[in-house]
Amino acid sequence: MRRLAIALVHFPVLDKESGVVTSAITNLDVHDLARSARTYGVSDYFVVHPITAQRDLVLRIQQHWAEGSSGRRIPTRKDALALVRPVASLDDAYQAMGGRKAIEVWSTAAKDEGGTLSTDAARTKVEEEGTAVLLLFGTAWGLAPEVHQSANARLAPIVSAGDSGYNHLSVRSACAIYLDRLRGARS
Repeated sequence: MRRLAIALVHFPVLDKESGVVTSAITNLDVHDLARSARTYGVSDYFVVHPITAQRDLVLRIQQHWAEGSSGRRIPTRKDALALVRPVASLDDAYQAMGGRKAIEVWSTAAKDEGGTLSTDAARTKVEEEGTAVLLLFGTAWGLAPEVHQSANARLAPIVSAGDSGYNHLSVRSACAIYLDRLRGARS
């Protein structure tokens, strides 16, 4: 089985007018993606943000769960938060995994732009031997086009079986669903 890591990207991401922006870190995203990552055997969870104060916030959240009152009250949560790696850029995440040439990068998005890798095919690839995979999740209105263009693959979006006409999952939900499809127990 391949090593699987995730990255929550705060830059470069899109705003609702498709402008490239930097989004803010939220406690819930840091915490909940870490719990999903730990549950599904993810090796690393990179929180990508170019602003030092925002990366410092991630470190404070980790410290609270490792040493603070919540860490004493729910000690298993620190195992999940220990996976979190705040980094300034995607390049830093790539370097932490051995460099861009040593990994496959897969991006995710709510819109189907064609040429996507199904989650069934992605699961098969993850279960095989091979290079590590870094799965990218965008905040705000999603990853900037250049992130998708530089990825090795783009996973098919998560969609409802019915046509609800609405597809805007929280990144926390999307991450949990993708990880379950890639690493969950088969029914």
